[in-house]
Amino acid sequence: MAGNITTAPETLTGVNVSVPKMLVDRVAATPDAPAFKYPDNGGWQQVTWAEFKTASDEVAAGLLSLGIELEQRVGIASNTRYLWILADMGIMRAGAATTTVYPSTGAEDVAYILGDSGCRIVFAEDDTQVAKMRERRDELPDLGKVVVFDGEGDGDWVITLDELRSLGRDHLAANPSSVDDRSNEVKPENLATLIYTSGTTGKPKGVELLHSCWTYEGAAMTSLGIISIDDVQFLWLPLAHSFGKVLLCAGLQVGFLTAVDGRVPKIAENLGVVKPTIMAGVPRVFEKIYNGVNQMQETEGGFKLMVYGAAVDTGKKHTAAGTSGKGPSALMKVRYGISDKLVFSKIRERFGGNIRFFISGSAALSKDVAVWFASAGMPIIEGYGLTETSAATCVVRPSDLAFGTIGMPLPGTEIMIAEDGEILVRGPGVMRGYHALDEQTAEVMLADGWFATGDIGEIDDEGYVKITDRKKD
Repeated sequence: MAGNITTAPETLTGVNVSVPKMLVDRVAATPDAPAFKYPDNGGWQQVTWAEFKTASDEVAAGLLSLGIELEQRVGIASNTRYLWILADMGIMRAGAATTTVYPSTGAEDVAYILGDSGCRIVFAEDDTQVAKMRERRDELPDLGKVVVFDGEGDGDWVITLDELRSLGRDHLAANPSSVDDRSNEVKPENLATLIYTSGTTGKPKGVELLHSCWTYEGAAMTSLGIISIDDVQFLWLPLAHSFGKVLLCAGLQVGFLTAVDGRVPKIAENLGVVKPTIMAGVPRVFEKIYNGVNQMQETEGGFKLMVYGAAVDTGKKHTAAGTSGKGPSALMKVRYGISDKLVFSKIRERFGGNIRFFISGSAALSKDVAVWFASAGMPIIEGYGLTETSAATCVVRPSDLAFGTIGMPLPGTEIMIAEDGEILVRGPGVMRGYHALDEQTAEVMLADGWFATGDIGEIDDEGYVKITDRKKD
């Protein structure tokens, strides 16, 4: 393997031992600070970090009372919501490993994922998810209990989340240190999460991500210095995907508030209520916003369209000057200030008015879209990563908007271009391997700790990484 290598300019600091220890440290630092808020009975319910730990420890103790052991798999089949996060932390506090299942997954694949991973318990969002498991119960001999968020138990195989937490409280009353004792057993090399990738052919492969993967991701994003405890995140992305999961690690490490609601039709409404400072999304969401605003302006036409067009043109020039290193001239700053007051400030208000930046990942972002958002004072920092690399591998820094690239690696990660042009990754975020698939693991886990991404790319003279193709294409 040969080729040029790029690393981050920042220094990695603050990597924790495990995700459960991250929570303990967070509660010790800011117990009464808000951790999460979520829709509830027409309003928004808020919980502090101390309250979140108490609740997740009840879940963990409930799992311990049902006999869950270190690294045993516990599934979650649910849309993005606060209870998903609560269950996930409870699983890890019990020393178990979360197996994620998209709620849209059919019964056959649900049975495959739960069976292949050996799940002992599954958290199910509602009766629809329970029905898939009940239909294939004969294929799931290891599955001892299903815990339902919304729905009723059957007095045997299916219990409610409240019933599990009640079991947990009883278990803690008899064994007060049990959750802490188990959490202290969790080491960096222990399995934290099993995420099944949906390949184009064959059955999905289970990606094994360790506690060291997530603690690294949290520390690496913090080391960039672009997020703080004063930020407010709006989280709607699927938590069954590594992109959503890595955002939770950032919140846990830094301590900022996350407002969570996975209902996509509610995004626009929620932004006005939550007023976030940061939000992650996929390119199609940002493209939809971009196209929607442009279409609305064209429909209005006339003077408004003329003002909008002039503002966008000024914004592009202002952004280009800012990214060139020269900076905008005094006249350009005045023109941009007028454009901002007349046009861009009104666009920002649609997103709550407080957005500092967006994060985009999972696919390439159009340069035109990226420049438009930057011109509007809401830069999009594009990131790159795979499930196999715990989602976040490279990211564009807000202070250095390198349009058309995926930026530089996170602190502690290296990127190398192989002789055939393939992007190789080495760092703590790389998976342990594919679950029970040694041959497939050997195909991508190369010598000296390098992981073969399957993407073709290049590194420019300044160290920025660009993706140019897929190797299979």
